[in-house]
Amino acid sequence: MKLHGTMEIKSDTLYIGGVNTVNMAEKYSTPLYIFDEELIRNNCKEYIKNFKVKENGNKVAYAGKAFLPLYMCKLIDEESLYLDVVSGGELFTAHKANFPMEKILFHGNNKTPDEIQMGIKYGVGRFVVDNFYELDIIERLCEEQNKIQDIYFRVTPGIDAHTHKYIRTGQIDSKFGFALTNGDFYLAVEKLKEYKNVNLMGIHAHIGSQIFQVEPFQEEVDVMINLVKELKEKYNIEITEVDFGGGIGVYYTEEDTPKSIKDFCEAIINKCEEKCKKLNINMPTLVIEPGRSLVANAGSTLYSIGSIKEIKDVRTYVSVDGGMTDNIRPSLYQAGYECAIVNKMNNISSNHKVTIAGKCCESGDILVSSTDIFNIESGDILITTSTGAYGYSMASNYNKIPKNPVVFVKDGEDKLVCKRQSYEDLLSLEV
Repeated sequence: MKLHGTMEIKSDTLYIGGVNTVNMAEKYSTPLYIFDEELIRNNCKEYIKNFKVKENGNKVAYAGKAFLPLYMCKLIDEESLYLDVVSGGELFTAHKANFPMEKILFHGNNKTPDEIQMGIKYGVGRFVVDNFYELDIIERLCEEQNKIQDIYFRVTPGIDAHTHKYIRTGQIDSKFGFALTNGDFYLAVEKLKEYKNVNLMGIHAHIGSQIFQVEPFQEEVDVMINLVKELKEKYNIEITEVDFGGGIGVYYTEEDTPKSIKDFCEAIINKCEEKCKKLNINMPTLVIEPGRSLVANAGSTLYSIGSIKEIKDVRTYVSVDGGMTDNIRPSLYQAGYECAIVNKMNNISSNHKVTIAGKCCESGDILVSSTDIFNIESGDILITTSTGAYGYSMASNYNKIPKNPVVFVKDGEDKLVCKRQSYEDLLSLEV
């Protein structure tokens, strides 16, 4: 198992942020999410530095869908990031955390009228407009309130990033955005002539997630900067901000070979500078929206080992007290993870493969399909790493299983940021 961030082994035990993980399992019980706060903050600083936020005025907006409790909102504000939200719930969370509303980009392919009204009321900085329906509602509501709303148009650039089909978004066959190839984007631009209460200041695209190569992003830059020039020449519209979305890949298993934050940031900025110079246009403010790459490797999940079922000549199932309710990605995307026993970190791996199974009443509730953990026993504490993105945020109450608590660790101290759901909490909305 690869060690991330502040992870270290002391006397056969795994520590994160200077905190003993066995002690954490005893203090908070399992399953439990643990986040390495120092790693998250360091990742934020890497983006700020390498995306030239201070030098060029560029913007890094954290994609909140990856993981967004109140504490995370406060952390990214402290680290000078913007925030990308995709729902009324995420927006309300930011509002309750006192996150600056002018630093919010409001995404979503089907924002409801109530969500749009909430965004206008709170004063979000940018609506990323995804379709004609949304554009009409924003214009109408702003006209009623005598407001001017800054917007981006989300562009479907026709780029097929080579990643899982469920997380590709840049190709024309997508529920997101105005397509370039069929002319929808230009119809939306023409429609702006009728409107007085929206101000198109930027364009946005997102080509997918878990992308390991820089070339798809460079292709995206090519399309988007060409569009900036075209809008100026054909429509006399000055685009001052270009948002390239997120999607930078991270390490989950040995099969993953991600590049660094620096590599991706430099590739995008250098390509933009080259393209703007070639087209003889001013360099717009650049925006990037990392989510997974900020928090994935900083998060881990602790479980207690329960039953161990050995089927001779077939498979050994090692069951834990969590599963698809706290990490749906293996079932949904066949995503791979690494794991270890936190109280036996120095044990040598064996040749005996085991399957780590969840406790849900589903045969597909498998967290790790094949791993070679040595001398595993009931009562041991197992860790799966790199669960910081889309673990807690996609967690469910399937089988009436309560959601895990979240603890942040840093400098030898632990801080509870999300309580464990109780059985009473499960029933709190039922009448």
